[in-house]
Amino acid sequence: MSSTGSAVHGPARDGRGAGGIPASPGGPAPGVRAGAAGAPRAAPGPPPLAVAGLTVAHGDAPSLLEGVTFTAGRGEILGILGPSGCGKSSLLRHLVGLAEPRAGKVRLFGEDIFADGERGLARARRRFGVMYQGGALFGDMNLLENVGMPLREFTRLPPRALEEAAALKLSLVGLSGFERHMPSEISGGMRKRCAIARAMALEPGLLFLDEPSAGLDPVTAASLDGLILSLSRNLGITFVMVTHELRSIMRAVDRAILLDRKRKGIVAEGTPPFLARESEAPEARAFFLRDERPDPQGPYADGPGAGIPDAGDLDTGDLDTGRRLVPPAGPGAATRPAAPGGDGLPETAAAGDPGGGFAGAGGAGRIP
Repeated sequence: MSSTGSAVHGPARDGRGAGGIPASPGGPAPGVRAGAAGAPRAAPGPPPLAVAGLTVAHGDAPSLLEGVTFTAGRGEILGILGPSGCGKSSLLRHLVGLAEPRAGKVRLFGEDIFADGERGLARARRRFGVMYQGGALFGDMNLLENVGMPLREFTRLPPRALEEAAALKLSLVGLSGFERHMPSEISGGMRKRCAIARAMALEPGLLFLDEPSAGLDPVTAASLDGLILSLSRNLGITFVMVTHELRSIMRAVDRAILLDRKRKGIVAEGTPPFLARESEAPEARAFFLRDERPDPQGPYADGPGAGIPDAGDLDTGDLDTGRRLVPPAGPGAATRPAAPGGDGLPETAAAGDPGGGFAGAGGAGRIP
């Protein structure tokens, strides 16, 4: 599912060839997560998302990103990572058709979304959904009406069938019983769940999420991560997630691309454990270690400073490929492996959030 023969602005990703992942005879490559229950498998046909040679810019201003090339496979959770100002949100705008690239192509399920003007964009938008950072729910509509809005706009379902379809989507995200609540009457985590339900209204195979866990407390964020994992594994939905939240990245993301503002492109690609522990790109180590002392020889050098510390200092628990772990409860607390078949996330739900602990998330169970 990694891009092959990618054109990357600047040096090759980690100097490792396609996708920044070296070949590994007789087994999975070091940057490929293996052995996780329900992990995405290759499927015939074009990938849900394929980006080739994309140049991202605003109007006549200098480009933000150049030569960006990557894919997202069926059922995969792909993270778009990078520090503030590197172009993550601008890239997302191009991926969903809100801005046309200066160069390059964006293909959804094999179709170039910009090749046929507004008609092509209209077709493409029925095949993907978007969850915006703040949820972007309509304040004068209840949750059922919010989720039903795409169905009213793009289908001819009779009112009763439309309500039943919207209620089903709310149940998938753990919001059964809250159909008549207004957005102002529910928590931030519940609003984001409702936004995901609305993005799923037309049953797309691809969802774009903009900072889904931003502004949430750790427990609510973990519950939302569990929901995303469950929808991906149980329904085969592909997620493309813009985020900088390390815990969410380590819990939920299968593979990630890391953007860099100075190099104007992708500087590393692989699984989060690979990027955190094995990547040779100093930008990857700086991102995952949150180091404030740039490497004086590296691309982040703005002045004197010590080198990036050893990757072993990264406190992410056991990063073994294919294992998801419950985060430590506090300083010095032990990290325990997930129960077999579980997602390795905390059981506790935030007060007032009925979706905590993966309730109603398409079959994902609590950890005993």
